[in-house]
Amino acid sequence: MAFLLGAESLHLEYPTKVVFDAVTLGVNEGDRVGIVGRNGDGKSSLLALLDGRMQPDEGRVIARNGVRIGVLDQADTLAADQSVAHAVVGDVPEHVWASDPGIRDILSGLLGEIDWHDSVDTLSGGQRRRVSLARVLVGDWDVLALDEPTNHLDVEAITWLADHLKHRWPDNAGALLVVTHDRWFLDEVANLTWEVHDRIVEPFEGGYAAYVLQRVERDRQAAVNEARRENLARKELAWLRRGAPARTSKPKFRIEAANELIADVPELRDPLALESMAISRLGKDVVDLLDVSVSFGDNRVLRDITWQLAPGERTGLLGANGAGKSTLLSLIDGELQPTSGRVKRGKTVHTATLSQRLDELDEYTGVPVRKVLESLQTTYTFGTGSKAQELTPAQLLERLGFSPAQLSTPVQDLSGGEKRRLQLLLILLGQPNVLVLDEPTNDLDTDMLTALEDLLDTWPGTLIVVSHDRYFLERVTDQQYALIDGHLRHLPGGVDEYLRLRAGQRREERAEASSERRESRQAAQDSGELSGAEQHEARKKLGALERRIDKLQRQVDRDTESMAAVDPSDYVELGKRAQAVDDKRAEIDRLENEWLELGEQTE
Repeated sequence: MAFLLGAESLHLEYPTKVVFDAVTLGVNEGDRVGIVGRNGDGKSSLLALLDGRMQPDEGRVIARNGVRIGVLDQADTLAADQSVAHAVVGDVPEHVWASDPGIRDILSGLLGEIDWHDSVDTLSGGQRRRVSLARVLVGDWDVLALDEPTNHLDVEAITWLADHLKHRWPDNAGALLVVTHDRWFLDEVANLTWEVHDRIVEPFEGGYAAYVLQRVERDRQAAVNEARRENLARKELAWLRRGAPARTSKPKFRIEAANELIADVPELRDPLALESMAISRLGKDVVDLLDVSVSFGDNRVLRDITWQLAPGERTGLLGANGAGKSTLLSLIDGELQPTSGRVKRGKTVHTATLSQRLDELDEYTGVPVRKVLESLQTTYTFGTGSKAQELTPAQLLERLGFSPAQLSTPVQDLSGGEKRRLQLLLILLGQPNVLVLDEPTNDLDTDMLTALEDLLDTWPGTLIVVSHDRYFLERVTDQQYALIDGHLRHLPGGVDEYLRLRAGQRREERAEASSERRESRQAAQDSGELSGAEQHEARKKLGALERRIDKLQRQVDRDTESMAAVDPSDYVELGKRAQAVDDKRAEIDRLENEWLELGEQTE
C-alpha cells in the first residue's frame, strides 16, 4: 500500500497541558481510520495537525507530493450570505455537477429536504452541518479528514454516509480519518482505530468492536504485569527480611479467545429484578396513550396513537426529523395535551426528561461543582437485591467520569460533555421512575457513553430513549418503535426494519411523483400546446423514459431483497451487490432528470 500521509515525532503543548509527545504514525492508501479517546485528549488536534490546519511545536507532518485532503471541521465555516447551491458546488456550472451520478447521490442523501436555492443564513444548525458535509464529499480527495461527521444526522443519513464512505474509493485506494463517538458508524467504516490518550496515539486493527476486544486484552495484560510486579516486590521484601533468596517460576500468559475474555461477565441487565423494582416504585400503571392525536393548526402531527408504557419498559423511539418524536415525548411527560384521545397517568408516576437543552444548570451559573453537590442532600440506589448500592452525589458523579480536581470548576466553565453529565446527575437525584432521554449522547466520548450505559443497566424504572446513535439505542433498550406518517409502529426487527420501512416509503413517494408527472404531461398535451407531430414525438420519448425508469426500479427492489440471502460475513459479495444497486439508482436519477427537462419543454 502506498504511503499518503504521516507524522514524525509530533509534540504539541498548550500552556497548561502537553497534548502529544513524540507521536509518530502513518496513513496508507486503503486505510480507514477511526479516532477515539476521551474528550480533551486531543482527537481534533491530531486531525488538525495531519490535515495542516494546525502546526506542531516540534516534529513534522509529511504528505506525499500532490495529496489532496478534504476537511470537515467541527466548527461551522459556511458564509451566511451564499445560497446552498453555491456553498456546495461553488461556481461549477449546473450541467457539469448535475451530470455526475456521484454528486447527485450525495445531494439526495444529505440535502433531499433542503431547498437548493435557500440562503445559508436561513438554515438550522443541523441543516448547515449537512451542507458542510455535502460540500466536502462532492470534492475529489485522496484523504478525507472528518471531525464528528454524524453530528445532527438522523439514523437514515448516518446509514447513507457509512455506505457512501465504504464505496467512495476502490479497495486499497484513498484514505479516511474520522473522529466520531458513534460506535456503530465506526464499526461500519473503519478498518483501523487510533486511541488518543496520555500524550500518545495507540493503533488497533479493525473497527470499534475489534478495538474494544484488543483494549480489554491490553488492560488485562497490564493488570497481570502489575500483579506480577507487586508479587516480585513482596518476595524481594521477604528475601530482605529473611536473608535468603526467594525462588519463583516465571509465569506464563497466553492470549485467550474473545469468548474466554467475557466468560465471567454477567448479563447486562436482570430484567426480572428490574421489573419487580419498577413495579414496587410505579405500580402497574405508568402512562397510557389512548387513541391520541395531536394537530397544530392544519398540520396533524400524530394520528390515532395507542401506546401503553409498562413498568421497567426500555424503549427506543425512531423517526425522521419532524416526524413528531418531541411531540410524543411531551405527551408522555405531561407538557402537552392531545388534540383528541386521552392520556392516562399512574398516580405514582414521576417523569423526568434529559433534554437537548441544559436548562437544569441555569441556576448554578458561576457555582463550583462541589457547591452544587453540597446542596444535594440525598443518595441514590443502583442495582437490585444484594448488589444494590447507595451512592452519594459525589460518588455518582465520579462514576460519570468527574475527577476530584474538576469539582472546583465553576459550572459555566465545564465542557459540553461535563455539563451533560452534571445535568444527568441532577435529573437522577430527583428520583424519577419514568426517564426520557432526548439525544443523551451529545458531547459524550466513547468511554463516557460506556459509563452511562453501565449506569442505566441498573436503573429501575421505565426508560424512553430518542437517539440517532444506533449503537447506544440498541445497547440500552430492549425494543424499538418508530413514528412514520404520524403513526406509531412497533419494530420487531429493530433499526434495520425501520430503515427498510423508510426505503419503501420513499419508493412509494417516487411512484406517486412519477404518476403526477404523467398526469401533468397528459394535461399539457391535451391542451393542444404542441403540434400533433411534436406531441407524438414527446409522448414516445417520455414513455420510453418511464418504462426504463420503472424497469430499473423493479431491478433495484429485486436486488435489494436478494441481498438479505447473502451471508452477512461475505463482505465482498455484499459490496458487489450494493455497488450494483447504487449504480442503478444513479441511472434512475439521471433518467428522471432527463424526464423533467423534457417535460418542461412540452409544457
